[in-house]
Amino acid sequence: MSASTSAPTTAKGRFDRFFEISARGTTWGTEVRGGVLTFVTMAYIVILNPLILGGTKDVVGHTLGTTQVAAVTALSAGVMTVLFGLIARLPFAFAAGLGINSFLAVNVVKILTWQEAMGLVVINGIIIVLLSATGLRKLIFNAVPAPLKTAITVGIGLFIAFIGFVDSGFVRTTTLSSPPVQLGEAGSIATLPTITFLIALIIMGVLMARKVKGALLIGIVAATVVAIIAEAIWHVGPSMGKNPAGWNLTVPQLPTSLVSLPDLSLVGQVDLFGSFGRIGALAAIMLIFTLVFTNFFDAMGSMTGLARSAGLANEDGTFPRLQSSLIVEGVGAIVGGGVSASSNTVFVESASGIGEGAKTGFASVVTGVLFLLAMFFTPLTQVVPLEVAAAALVVVGALMVVQIRHIDFSEFSVVLPVFLTIIVMPLTYSIANGIGVGFISWVLIRSLAGKARQISPLLWIVAAGFLIYFARGPIEGLLGQV
Repeated sequence: MSASTSAPTTAKGRFDRFFEISARGTTWGTEVRGGVLTFVTMAYIVILNPLILGGTKDVVGHTLGTTQVAAVTALSAGVMTVLFGLIARLPFAFAAGLGINSFLAVNVVKILTWQEAMGLVVINGIIIVLLSATGLRKLIFNAVPAPLKTAITVGIGLFIAFIGFVDSGFVRTTTLSSPPVQLGEAGSIATLPTITFLIALIIMGVLMARKVKGALLIGIVAATVVAIIAEAIWHVGPSMGKNPAGWNLTVPQLPTSLVSLPDLSLVGQVDLFGSFGRIGALAAIMLIFTLVFTNFFDAMGSMTGLARSAGLANEDGTFPRLQSSLIVEGVGAIVGGGVSASSNTVFVESASGIGEGAKTGFASVVTGVLFLLAMFFTPLTQVVPLEVAAAALVVVGALMVVQIRHIDFSEFSVVLPVFLTIIVMPLTYSIANGIGVGFISWVLIRSLAGKARQISPLLWIVAAGFLIYFARGPIEGLLGQV
């Protein structure tokens, strides 16, 4: 064999060994499809994050530009996802976390500037990196009982399915205290976007049942074409919070332009310690505590669920390169805060690519590169309507819920904490809340049932921390009076 023919083969073999393509029973094509599908189901964050962060005035009346936020959202997601793919080599994608960005916009910037708020996000990331590098975060991860780890996976499945139902308009608020939600608009599925969601769901479901390769990606492309044609005929338009029959977030239509230059002027606009002077050390520490808890356990729960979904988790819920994954996730908070995109964390939408068959970090590299390209092609990210992407989330949620078969329900001291973990996630729209309620109920019920010796001391400490986390409102009120 000549050197010219052996060199490419050798290079391909090295890449195969590095990403463990053959070792994990996958193919390059499957990883590419998975990476593309994860990007498609996550691309909405480039549009949604600017809407959350860009239109909110801080304590001095300053706002972040929406175009600048869109650029740094794509930049940080791309950098972190590629970095995670190369270091952790797992098919998990990163982007600005919706829980933390909403917390910043709704609560934090009422008393701080955006630069100071992002400084707290960076400090939060540094703390998480230190916890991960010292091994404490891994110890906490290992202290979680196997039934709770599986419950976290199932809860995330219900959570992302619920996100899909809400994003599609299939489930809507009634604006009443009871019942809080309803089917469609006034109990009827009559809007074109929601019908498009159902079409996408049926296409994906049938293709999945027939075991067609690329089922979810094919479904998204097919349903997007249907949506573009339907919008061209009936001109439904956007919802904008006023038109219940409109498209949620993006209107499916061919873009008038393809390329736009990114504005990265927000990079580095951070004030690390200004918050301590503005609101005092105790109040600033309480905000950091909230950010750390949300970031720490949202990511832990997401990684657990995704690893199980990809078939990469061990019996105890651990997975390859766990510590590296946790460290990189902490770096995501530092990077996200440093560019004013908010903390970047693992996205549960990565499960869509995993559902397509992705098992390695190469899928993450593909997703990350597409995010970096999205900085220049932001008009294209608005082609796929959120309703179509929502259908993929529902399908993936169904795939994750089947993990419940691994839980032994013979003891009620296991049943109730597991149930609470699963149900609280979708009902409160928070992975961290479900984990916290699960931890607290586990240590209380199991110990009072005579099984205290089976509970790790670390789990007691974390459960106590969650009690403080859930009571942070009254605690902050008391600190404000000091």
